Amino acid sequence: MQAEPRKSLVGEEYEVEVGPVAHGGHCIARTSEGQVLFVRHTLPGERVVAQVTEGEEGARFLRADAVRVLDASKDRIDAPCPFAGPGRCGGCDWQHAKPGAQRRLKGEVVAEQLRRLAGLTPEEVGWDGTVMPAEGDKVPAGQVPAWRTRVQYAVTADGRAGLRRHRSHEVEPIDHCMIAAEGVSELGIEKRDWTGMDSVEAIAATGSQDRQVVLTPKPGARLPLVELDRPVSVMRVDERSGQLHRVHGRPFVRERADGRTHRVAGGGFWQVHPKAADTLVTAVMQGLLPRKGDMALDLYCGVGLFAGALADRVGESGAVLGIESGKRAVEDARHNLADFPRVRIEQGKVESVLPRTGITEVDLVVLDPPRAGAGRRTVEHLSSLGARRIAYVACDPAALARDLAYFRDGGYRVRTLRVFDLFPMTHHVECVAILEPAAKGL
Repeated sequence: MQAEPRKSLVGEEYEVEVGPVAHGGHCIARTSEGQVLFVRHTLPGERVVAQVTEGEEGARFLRADAVRVLDASKDRIDAPCPFAGPGRCGGCDWQHAKPGAQRRLKGEVVAEQLRRLAGLTPEEVGWDGTVMPAEGDKVPAGQVPAWRTRVQYAVTADGRAGLRRHRSHEVEPIDHCMIAAEGVSELGIEKRDWTGMDSVEAIAATGSQDRQVVLTPKPGARLPLVELDRPVSVMRVDERSGQLHRVHGRPFVRERADGRTHRVAGGGFWQVHPKAADTLVTAVMQGLLPRKGDMALDLYCGVGLFAGALADRVGESGAVLGIESGKRAVEDARHNLADFPRVRIEQGKVESVLPRTGITEVDLVVLDPPRAGAGRRTVEHLSSLGARRIAYVACDPAALARDLAYFRDGGYRVRTLRVFDLFPMTHHVECVAILEPAAKGL
């Protein structure tokens, strides 16, 4: 017999006491029957009415929005953005929290992930629990730093630019994004008609005046004739192959960091916060303390940000090997580092390329893996190379914690951990962990 479908609980409301923050921009609560709720738009300690947005009877947990606040936290403020709130734009998670409270919540999430997934306390990783704002981002409650240099707008059926609602394909039309950097806002994307487009990505480079728009048309649609508020280069994503094609201007933007200019192909990866690249390079180099003559690895190296910083510091007697899977990123990295003959960039997945290099010993390692982390296999290989220090740059504290546990199994300990709030108003953080052989930490 076929089991009867479970009854959907979407739309049901529960009055709940809100518990601690959880990874992902929500807090934990329980219904009177004990069912777990992950509730957005609330804060720890509040009493709210939570309306279910996903889930059914008997599910392990439900997702919900706080639609009415009965007892508010002292950290709550009115969201500065008119598009924030239950059922609205999903781009931000903490518009309703004071900036200092946002950073405390992020710190609690990092600490909880370390404890739960790696069995580590903040003290054991050399971290005082502080989440550091980027320079210029420490603003009073009610103000929003304009930091996002890359914004991908979705497009409504009638051609309006907007952002997707949380865990939804639905688009919230907007006329201004408060966290968008000035260079993005000045393009006037939200004021134009984008009929026929699936998405419009706006890019404002840091350290140059380069501006770029990447258009993804709906199948069969033609590119719109749109005049923006300032000159830009334009790229188009082929809806069938996913390949990018130049429509107008340069097929790249020039980003400035660590005293160098980096070419980044249209749609390629670069840190979104204008201060992020320099902040992370500084943290990594301060932790690694490179020496002349060092042999270093830069894994998941992108367009060569850390590889260039390492090459500059290990000198002509040193060497740097970068590994990156993205073809266009590898081309950019080789271009960006052409003046460093001691740098070699290999294309391919780290877990496949690294064993083929034949390298058995290195002095330093930088790894900046994607959100899923490096994984046990790669960590085990790195642990066998005897690096004096390893810098792990992470955008996901859960993946970081899992990999730190693997490094511990491989004989490494965390010397220091620094956590940066490079994504204000969202739940995201950036971490830099510096590891060394455990014997040196005794």
